[in-house]
Amino acid sequence: MNILIIEDETKTAKALKAMIERLGDDLHVTGIVPSVKAAIQWLGNQSTPELILSDIQLSDGLSFEIFRTVQPPCPVIFCTAYDQYAIQAFEANGIDYLLKPIDEDKLARGLRKYEQMRQLMGGRVQTIPPGLETLLKQLVHPAYKSSLLVFKNEKIIPISTKDIAFVYSVGGIVHAYTQRGETYLIQEVLDELESILDPSLFFRANRQFIINRAAVQMAEHFFNRRLIVKLSVETPERIVVSKVKASDLLAWLAS
Repeated sequence: MNILIIEDETKTAKALKAMIERLGDDLHVTGIVPSVKAAIQWLGNQSTPELILSDIQLSDGLSFEIFRTVQPPCPVIFCTAYDQYAIQAFEANGIDYLLKPIDEDKLARGLRKYEQMRQLMGGRVQTIPPGLETLLKQLVHPAYKSSLLVFKNEKIIPISTKDIAFVYSVGGIVHAYTQRGETYLIQEVLDELESILDPSLFFRANRQFIINRAAVQMAEHFFNRRLIVKLSVETPERIVVSKVKASDLLAWLAS
């Protein structure tokens, strides 16, 4: 079995490679890549692995960006220090979710799970079997954040996520704007917030905005089949939703 490791910590990658090789003579680590960019290039130029072991938080972004750019060519076992990405992991062809530090017995179970799937499907596992992704989502209960820590005037303040009207990112700096018009600096980037905020309440409108359903007043048509969202509080710029995400927005508002 050819396995690709996506991991930005050299020591962790080497330890994972050694662990894999101890688990079976037929297990071969065909490559180790340290970043989103390097992984996209590797998957575009090298022979397709049969299994990927991937960290989630890499030096240049979340590994989910890889699988949004390159359709996952095989199942993925995610290895991470964070527990809040489980649903996104299964949406990205994940078949297992291991928390660091990686336990060799749990890794062995993950590899056996892949082998069982391969045997059931009569060969190479290209994608998750129909219905399995839905079942996995039902088995995982994500703990969405009900409060966040924000910063203002050297103070650290907990606020309820329900009080947040929208989150806005510009120049790498992220602010949370409340329903009362207050503004706070926030530590997390939008990709992280998207994974820890309840998607029934919050929607990633574009690269700059995550919006709260409770603050949405209306959406109106914009040219090129895009939409503009208007909130009950003033925003630093117009919230423009692309035509690709427009139907998702309307479905979210109607659900």
